[in-house]
Amino acid sequence: MINKKSVELFKTANTLFPGGVNSPVRAFKSVGGTPVFIKRGKGSRIWDADDNEYIDFCCSWGPLILGHANDKVIEKISETIVNGTSFGAPTELENKLAELIISNHDYLEKIRFVSSGTEAVMSAIRLARGVTGKDKIIKFDGCYHGHVDSLLVNAGSGLATFGTSSSAGVPESFANETIVLPLNDIMAVKETLKKYANKIAAIIIEPVPANNGLLLQSKEFLFCLQCLCKTYGVLLIFDEVISGFRIGFSGAAGLYGIKPDIITFGKIIGGGLPVGAYGGSSEIMSNIAPQGNVYQAGTLSGNPVAMAAGLEQLSQCLQPGFYDKINSLCKYFTDSLNEFSLSKNYPFKMFAMGSIFWMAFSTQEEINAASQIDAASMEYFKKLYHFLLEQGIYFGPSGYEVGFISAAHSQADIDEAIVKIKMGLDFVFEK
Repeated sequence: MINKKSVELFKTANTLFPGGVNSPVRAFKSVGGTPVFIKRGKGSRIWDADDNEYIDFCCSWGPLILGHANDKVIEKISETIVNGTSFGAPTELENKLAELIISNHDYLEKIRFVSSGTEAVMSAIRLARGVTGKDKIIKFDGCYHGHVDSLLVNAGSGLATFGTSSSAGVPESFANETIVLPLNDIMAVKETLKKYANKIAAIIIEPVPANNGLLLQSKEFLFCLQCLCKTYGVLLIFDEVISGFRIGFSGAAGLYGIKPDIITFGKIIGGGLPVGAYGGSSEIMSNIAPQGNVYQAGTLSGNPVAMAAGLEQLSQCLQPGFYDKINSLCKYFTDSLNEFSLSKNYPFKMFAMGSIFWMAFSTQEEINAASQIDAASMEYFKKLYHFLLEQGIYFGPSGYEVGFISAAHSQADIDEAIVKIKMGLDFVFEK
């Protein structure tokens, strides 16, 4: 496959941006080689700068649940943008999108729009601290919550230890406000709350951890978190930046029937445009300025173009059978490859929830903690990744990242991908 233009563009980009990119995973450090520069997308397909065509399973890391350049979403964007791109003032579109979300989500009474998932999480943490008057946060090893200082931390050496900075520029004093626990270990949570409850404002978790593999948690574990939070006066935050509106309109909260105190969302609510949100009960959300004393603001919050795109995208998600169709297609995709892998006795398994999937080079029946992922297995992913690029199949360039099925993927797309992935697995394991 010719990628001359991508090579040239990356060479230029390295003179302009740190590492040649504006977000680290795009640099292909995990898989090697030159990043593919994308020129356009339509439906389930993308085309790179050299006009190579790919079936896309990255979907801009999840928010393009309708696929690329959905006709109706583009139409709504076009209708809105001619009236202006930003006002820094209220618009009716904010009301309409909020009403659509709240009226179809059992666990939200009020929300606040922001401009990214990271900003939503940052604001949710501040809100939790403001409501409780406490400072410390519990997070879980293997969950990612954006590049918020106090959450960009690694686990310590014990089951209940304070985090350590995982990035330069994050003061240890910030990291010390975060306690990092292993996933799926309710005893560690109980012991920590018993010891530090009077200092802990919130527990934050991806109810469907999908940033370090797809580390599926049991409903029992999540339900126990909710019960413990209520017992100890700690708020429970569900980070649904990935799972929200992906595994169902009400996300993991609705799937499991668990009501967290605060939920965060990402750019899926803006049709792929820069947007995020956080929400909860009217009582908790009343603490946010100007109604309360927890300050959070943003000129581009509730941007009219993003609101219009999100209103159209989420309206389509509410159509009868929408989630059943894409979730079934994802199950067919992963089941087919798991059956093939089992028949060949390959150390490979696909995990899935809703329309989210993950390729693991492992024979384990369950992987629900980051410690269960063998770093050495990523060498297999590198080989498979470049094989599939040559075959016109595009995944996010990291074996730790999940993939996505969109409503634009056809049965033919999935069948073609299955054939090529099977070829790729044979190449990886039999060569």
